[in-house]
Amino acid sequence: MTEPAPRGRAAGRTRRAPTIHDVAAEAGVSRGTVSRVLQGGHNVSPAALEAVNAAIDKLGYVVNRAARSLVMQRSGSVAFLLTEPQERFFEDPNFTTLLRGCTAALAEHDIPLILMTAGSEAEQRRVTRYLAGGHVDGVLLVSSHSGSPMLDQLRQAELPVVSCGKPLGQRGRVSYVAADDREGAKDMVRHLIEAGRRRIATIAGPQDTPGGVERLYGYREVLGEYGIAHDDALVTVGDYSRAAGEDGIARLLAAAPDLDAVFVASDLMADGALDALQRSGRRVPEDVAVGGFDDSAVALGARPPLTTIRQPWDRISDSMVRLLLAQIAGEEPASVILPTELVVRESA
Repeated sequence: MTEPAPRGRAAGRTRRAPTIHDVAAEAGVSRGTVSRVLQGGHNVSPAALEAVNAAIDKLGYVVNRAARSLVMQRSGSVAFLLTEPQERFFEDPNFTTLLRGCTAALAEHDIPLILMTAGSEAEQRRVTRYLAGGHVDGVLLVSSHSGSPMLDQLRQAELPVVSCGKPLGQRGRVSYVAADDREGAKDMVRHLIEAGRRRIATIAGPQDTPGGVERLYGYREVLGEYGIAHDDALVTVGDYSRAAGEDGIARLLAAAPDLDAVFVASDLMADGALDALQRSGRRVPEDVAVGGFDDSAVALGARPPLTTIRQPWDRISDSMVRLLLAQIAGEEPASVILPTELVVRESA
């Protein structure tokens, strides 16, 4: 005996549970309007209220526990999810700076922040199950990699998410906050060229991250602007770690011993590069100028102090929290791109 189709569904139609997005499409309204209806119908026109209720009835929509932000009962907490191994959190000062800023911004709303790391596939599966279980109202996603299923899984669970950096390979609207990586890289490379350098190498960031891709684009664009031919021997890629900076310089010097400057896509890698250059007998900046990216505490502690690109970490964390709370309240995803600043010190 064939089981009858659930109310509001045509026979043969997929049994995938309808989502708030389906309700919004059926009613011809925004996701935020549907959310407000589910929260009591405040600030919703009578026509929209009628359309949403009719769509809910037709589709058989039931509020998902994982979407607690769509109903009055919420967990009252937010997750800070770092998709990197735990040791990277303690090594890279950018992560702790961002965590501190997000914690402070949420404290103004009396909302606690839960730190979670998921560097392996097994960890990502466990974390996704936990988050989809309704234990948090939203997620601040840090260090998103293209090809990772995390963002898609969080969106399928109807959890509000804001990414730090524009997620690569994503279709549809994804909320994110990013520094202007490409323009920052262009500012640094222009500075090196205007200082008289012509054999400018780069240690780029991971090419499955937005910062890695955009900073390499910026480097190449400025070389073209000044008529400097691109040379593959002057490009290598690292993972933003200190060790990657040391290894990167070794590779670059072996391939192009006449390089006279290097733009390094993070301060931590740049600090490793400084150590490797000094061990090779190169003086900084006399023989090789070095520029970093971030303006983290590492830049000031480097020897010599590092010329770098400042990311506005306070504004990034404040904007991430603001966009996430807006989504939790039912607003549509949005994006923010913030300007960077060249900080000139002794390394270049």
